[in-house]
Amino acid sequence: MRLLPAIAASILVFASHAARAEIVVRVDKSAQRLSVSVDGVPSHTFVVSTGLAGGPPNGSYKPQRLERTWHSRLFNMAPMPYSIFFHGHYAIHGTNQIKRLGRRASKGCVRLHPKDAAVLFNLVKKHGMAKTRIIVEPSSRRVEPPAEKPAATAAVPGAAPKVE
Repeated sequence: MRLLPAIAASILVFASHAARAEIVVRVDKSAQRLSVSVDGVPSHTFVVSTGLAGGPPNGSYKPQRLERTWHSRLFNMAPMPYSIFFHGHYAIHGTNQIKRLGRRASKGCVRLHPKDAAVLFNLVKKHGMAKTRIIVEPSSRRVEPPAEKPAATAAVPGAAPKVE
């Protein structure tokens, strides 16, 4: 009999922790990638298109509103499914211009494949806008170490391994 209340308490603690998860959405404009972390654990990376003129502005933001179905009043009623508005009219949203993902193409928003936009939208909706932070960076902050020069005896790619 005592086991049942203990199990119920464990479920409540787990559920309340899941509801408090922090979502960090990081937009890397130079790489045209968006990465998502939940409680510091990387969970998704998506290809995006950001603004031709360099937008959206760099900085750290909180979502201002979510719109499942939206059309841009500024740009000929262009469809913006799964919009997450974070700075005035700037949003992260799905696009029908999928072939342009991976390079600058928008008027300033962050465009995603509609399926990826739905994943992100639902994640933010589930955990809450208050627990979500959107960081827009001009470039990746990760600096890779310089590649070492290959040794003179290194194998040529595609060549058969040398057997001794």
